[in-house]
Amino acid sequence: MSALPPPVPQPDPVQRLHASVTRRSEVDYLFDFWTALGWTILTCGIYSLYVFYRLFWRSVEHNKRRLEVLDSARLLGWQRANELGMGESLTPRFQALGAHLEELRRLSTEFREPAIWTIIAAVSSGVGQIVGYVFLDLDLVRHERAEHAAELELAAIFDALGVPMATPTSHPDKGRHNYVGRIVATVATLGIYVLWWVYDLMRDGNEHQRRNWASDDALWTTASTFAAR
Repeated sequence: MSALPPPVPQPDPVQRLHASVTRRSEVDYLFDFWTALGWTILTCGIYSLYVFYRLFWRSVEHNKRRLEVLDSARLLGWQRANELGMGESLTPRFQALGAHLEELRRLSTEFREPAIWTIIAAVSSGVGQIVGYVFLDLDLVRHERAEHAAELELAAIFDALGVPMATPTSHPDKGRHNYVGRIVATVATLGIYVLWWVYDLMRDGNEHQRRNWASDDALWTTASTFAAR
C-alpha cells in the first residue's frame, strides 16, 4: 500500500493577512473623474469602455482582497482563542463573523467578469452600461454592510483576547442609488447624465477604499501584536 501524500501546508494567517493588506496597492484603484473624462473626449468615447472595465475589475478584485484580509484575521483570532482556552466562549462571535464573510464570498461568485461585461456594454448601445452601473452600486452596498459587520465582530473578538484594536469608524450606510430616477434622467438628457452617474460610482468606490485602508492598518497592527507574543 502506497504511503499517503503529505498534508498540504497551510499558510500562516499572519502571512496571509500581510500579503492581502499589501495587495491593496495593486487592486484598490482610485479613479480621477476629470482625467477619465478627458481621455474619453480625446478618444471619441472609446476610453469610456476602459473606465467601465476598470470599475468592474476594481469591484471584483477589491472584494476578493478584503475577504482575504478579514478571513485571515478570523483564522488568527481563532488560533489565539484556542491557545487561551477561549474558543468555546467566543464561538458565537466567530459564527456571526463567518455569516458576514459568507456574504462577501457570495459576491465573489456572481457574474461580474469585467471583460464580458465590457463586451456587453460595447454591443448593447448603452443598455449594458446602465445595467452594469446598477450592479456596481448594489454590490458596493452589499459589500460595505457585510464587511462593516465583520469588522465589528473582529474588534469584539480581539478585545476579548486582550488585544484591543481600533473599532471601525461608524459611518452612514451607503444607500442604493435611485436607479429609476437616474435612468429617466439619462434618457431625458440624451445620455449626458451618465457622466454624473459614473462620477458617483468613482467617488463612492474611492471613499470606500480609503476607509478600508484604515481597517487594514488596524488589523495588521493587531496581528503584529499577536505575532510578537
